[in-house]
Amino acid sequence: MHPPGRHVLLFALVLVALTTGAVLIARWSVDALMQRDAAAAGQIWARSIAANVLDLEAVANGAPLSESSRRFLERAQTIGHVFRFRIFDATGRERLVADGGDIVMAGSERLAQHNPAAARALASGQPVVFAKEGQPPQRPLYYAEAYVPVVVDGRTVAVVEAYVDQTEQYRDFRAIFMRTAAALSVLALLAFGIPAAALYARTKEKQRADEQIRFLAGHDALTRLPNRNRLIQALQREIEALPLGRMLALHHIDLDRLKDINDTAGHEAGNRLIQTIAERLRALPGEDRLIAHLGGDEFAVLQLKLTETAEAEAFARTIKDALDAPVALHGHDLAVRTTIGVALAPRDGRDGPSVMRCADIALYRGKAEGGDGIRMFTPEMDAMLKERLRLEQQLRRAIAENTLELHFQPLVRLQDERLVGFEALLRMKGADGRYVPPATFIPLAEDLGLIGAIGRWVINESCKAAATWPGHLTVAVNLSPAQFNDGRISTVVGEALAASGLDPRRLELEITESLLLSDTAAVMAELVRLRARGVAIVMDDFGTGYSSLSYLWRFPFEKLKLDGAFMRAFDAGDGQVEKIINTVIGMGHSLNMKITAEGVETERQAAFLRACGCDLAQGYYFGRPVPMTEVVAEVMADFRRSLPQLPRQDRRHG
Repeated sequence: MHPPGRHVLLFALVLVALTTGAVLIARWSVDALMQRDAAAAGQIWARSIAANVLDLEAVANGAPLSESSRRFLERAQTIGHVFRFRIFDATGRERLVADGGDIVMAGSERLAQHNPAAARALASGQPVVFAKEGQPPQRPLYYAEAYVPVVVDGRTVAVVEAYVDQTEQYRDFRAIFMRTAAALSVLALLAFGIPAAALYARTKEKQRADEQIRFLAGHDALTRLPNRNRLIQALQREIEALPLGRMLALHHIDLDRLKDINDTAGHEAGNRLIQTIAERLRALPGEDRLIAHLGGDEFAVLQLKLTETAEAEAFARTIKDALDAPVALHGHDLAVRTTIGVALAPRDGRDGPSVMRCADIALYRGKAEGGDGIRMFTPEMDAMLKERLRLEQQLRRAIAENTLELHFQPLVRLQDERLVGFEALLRMKGADGRYVPPATFIPLAEDLGLIGAIGRWVINESCKAAATWPGHLTVAVNLSPAQFNDGRISTVVGEALAASGLDPRRLELEITESLLLSDTAAVMAELVRLRARGVAIVMDDFGTGYSSLSYLWRFPFEKLKLDGAFMRAFDAGDGQVEKIINTVIGMGHSLNMKITAEGVETERQAAFLRACGCDLAQGYYFGRPVPMTEVVAEVMADFRRSLPQLPRQDRRHG
């Protein structure tokens, strides 16, 4: 319900509109009467001149004014309200001016001046009137200029411009109509004021009762802030009442670490953090806002009365700065990080649910990008979310229907380009039959918590496939950091090896450096268990991201894989990258590690790596990833390369 003051304001606006309308109507009426009076006076003077200035047509055509006509015109200026007049010919050019008793015939210069108003009166055959305000004594306080056509025997022979003093008429008319407008305003005040006062009193009483009910049902018990339902109602109400040219902003806030705090310090500490955040939101500067606790670690601030987007962006930064300050819990300063999604009305939505959805999308986008930031909603985010939902459905369907695929990319020994194994690469077809890039659907699987099931399937299928290959070929499988969360990856690998009968020494598990940043002690313990099973551990994408030499001596990796970015930099002519590659290869060899280069696509790259002493390579130059059905062809091609080259005649008869 709108507050009573808003109803009073509405009635006041209606009253002001009625009063203003009455005044404007009165003023318009005065102006209309003044113009009609001036036109009538002008017509009277025009007829009088036509009757008494017998040589008017000749004068209008440039003839001298007769003596009798001159005497009449001199007397005419002293009678009635016309204090000045001019005569124009039938083309709208000035011929005679009578002003202050003086009568002047226009010379050639004045004759050349064409008067548009006179010409318009000639064309229409009707008076053309202009209301003017003058400066006494040169001109009356209110007067009018009336251009009146003079018709003789059905012909327009001239135009008379009569200057009519209307000061007395204006004052009389204005007094009459202003009294009328005042009376109408009083009637409007009585008609609207009494019901408005009654409605105000009734609304005020009802509002007090409604507020009590809404508070009991619409607030969060922990923070005493409005809850989600209350926020949605307020958002809808404010959007509906949004003035033209104004906007509002909805700031959707998420605490990035509440789960960790609950897990480590207990729910009591988490509740205290929530209350502290609520207190900080209440202390934000400004008054035109509504704060709500949406539940759990989510808050919202509805910012009102905005005129531009920059105000919302600045306020979002103010919110984040206030909330990110450390919170003292149990004698410790706890670091807090927040993510804020912001949506604007009416730009992003014209109703409450639409604006809430847009703010949710912006928040979701911020969380997907790592959190701890501010994201303003853009239409592209909505399209991206729809695409993500579509991709999520495809991924779940692929898992349920077992339509995921494994492709295998050859891994060769650089010195003789002999095949030594394959890397298993996960593939998924989209609805259009084309493959979805792994960089698109694998992070999604991690976000959805599906990577554990997918990873188990990849390990099982890779081991089964490798068990059918010649015994000297290995298979490499990439592990996601998410697969280490439950501490069961070593068990999953052990079960896959046992089920397939694959020699553990033929399985290589590739991890990235980002895995070692999360919880190094736990991850290292899991890697040790994997190593104890006999599998090889490979550090993938070495040289990018968070490279640290400490990982290399803390855990004995069998191999290092140089990221493909090195080969791209090499092709670009970066001289420093050659030194880095040489250094990494030398360091790896000194630690008894083999070095694999990824992304090798040209003979020049292969030759350079070979000269540097790089051990292994993979890339399009040696072979693209192929389905399992084509692996046999790759193996047979490598076998043919291994056969000794017979003399030409022997091969012909063999």
